[in-house]
Amino acid sequence: MFKNPLSQEAIAQIFTQARTYHYWTDRMVSDDTLHEIYEIMKWGPTALNSNPARILFLKNEQHKEKLASAMWGSNPAQVKRAPVTAILAYDETWTEYLPRLFQTYDPRPLLDGNEKLVQETVFRNSTLQGAYMIFAIRALGLDACGMSGFDNQQVDELFFKGTTWKTNFVCTLGYGDEEKLYPREPRLEFDEVCKIL
Repeated sequence: MFKNPLSQEAIAQIFTQARTYHYWTDRMVSDDTLHEIYEIMKWGPTALNSNPARILFLKNEQHKEKLASAMWGSNPAQVKRAPVTAILAYDETWTEYLPRLFQTYDPRPLLDGNEKLVQETVFRNSTLQGAYMIFAIRALGLDACGMSGFDNQQVDELFFKGTTWKTNFVCTLGYGDEEKLYPREPRLEFDEVCKIL
């Protein structure tokens, strides 16, 4: 299949002109939109097609208030302000889904007994899926704010006690209020961070 580059407008919406929002308009996010976000992000590549990310979307004020109690700094207010706050988690039993998701060969013998590899794989790939989620949010015309300033153990206790889900990071989403954007911060240049061998 021949692939054309995305338009500069599309690239701008997802990357170059996209911003991290801390304030939101009153426009609500529908459940259908949350479904759409997942239907896009699930196609992003993960090791062994593992798809280990799990998402808890919080729209209810009471649940957002509960999450805010585990957040640090300015993050509690951001969680409460946002139309939706997603807890991006991972499933510790992710290897059980491999026979269904990865049918090329059985990779479980490579993982059995190697807890370090299992943990590295689930965390790395759920993080990747979290990035895909942010790109899907932006692709659908919404905005996002990923954050890691919180107590993971407290969030797990509040929302995932008795389950195999563990928190990775939190992401607020909705339709950003452009009038309250902070000035854009700089980025490093290619020659500072990249090498071609």
